[in-house]
Amino acid sequence: MLKGFKEFITRGNVIEMAVGFIIGNAFKDIVDSLVNNVINPLIGMIFGKPDFSNMLIFSFNGSSLKFGVLLTAVINFLLIAFALYFFLVVPMNALAKRKKKAEDAAPKEVSEEVQLLTEIRDALAKGDRA
Repeated sequence: MLKGFKEFITRGNVIEMAVGFIIGNAFKDIVDSLVNNVINPLIGMIFGKPDFSNMLIFSFNGSSLKFGVLLTAVINFLLIAFALYFFLVVPMNALAKRKKKAEDAAPKEVSEEVQLLTEIRDALAKGDRA
């Protein structure tokens, strides 16, 4: 039973997922700082305050509907998604395209067997014309 658990833990996918989780958690701090210290103040300059949790509150029979809290969460999600897309996905896609172009442009080595077969084909083609 422990052997199976050890095999599960040491598989590449689990290790890669753990590393990705740790890096993602560290990257979250960067994105949070960007959102809280740059983007939210810009939104605050436009709308008057970066926190909408005290806005759009409707009370009825002692119950409160706090749409401002929902709006803040939605805006934070969209800002984080925007930041991740433009700071992570777009550069990674550009890097992948550049790498693919470099691989496509690089001359591919032809194996010895293919070279020999090409020579035989060319020799046969010359012999048929003569």
